[in-house]
Amino acid sequence: MGGNPIEVRPATLEDLPTVHRLIVELAVYENAPDEVTNSLENLIEDGFGPTPAYSCLVATNQNEVIGFALYYISYSTWKGKCVYLEDFLVTEAWRRRGVGKILFEAVHQQAILMNAKRFEWQVLDWNTPAINFYKKYQVEMDRSWIDCKLVLPS
Repeated sequence: MGGNPIEVRPATLEDLPTVHRLIVELAVYENAPDEVTNSLENLIEDGFGPTPAYSCLVATNQNEVIGFALYYISYSTWKGKCVYLEDFLVTEAWRRRGVGKILFEAVHQQAILMNAKRFEWQVLDWNTPAINFYKKYQVEMDRSWIDCKLVLPS
């Protein structure tokens, strides 16, 4: 990593424009660039308003945000408190340098510190690099569930 240390820290309000840009970058990578309707204003309100809906960590190199991980607490009636990793991305220039591992393990550590019973996320079935990354952690990949979503009016 060129001798410059990678740091992971909680995102600040000042980081959110870059986080939003990375969210769009992720949507482009996932072949869904038109799906991002979340705005910077929503990110600010939803993450830093009176009732935060998510937490976000950023990976930085020399104070430049090069990746993010956005997660929140979910709840399992069977297990209890869980941490759900909604999205995480390392910008293309920094991929394959261990930054993703550092970010992923930082969220995993947060789940442990919160005494969560499960750490979970989704991965697209065609995203072989991500699947191979997750396999290093000996995760359970459960194909028996069908994802459902109901889009609500704005």
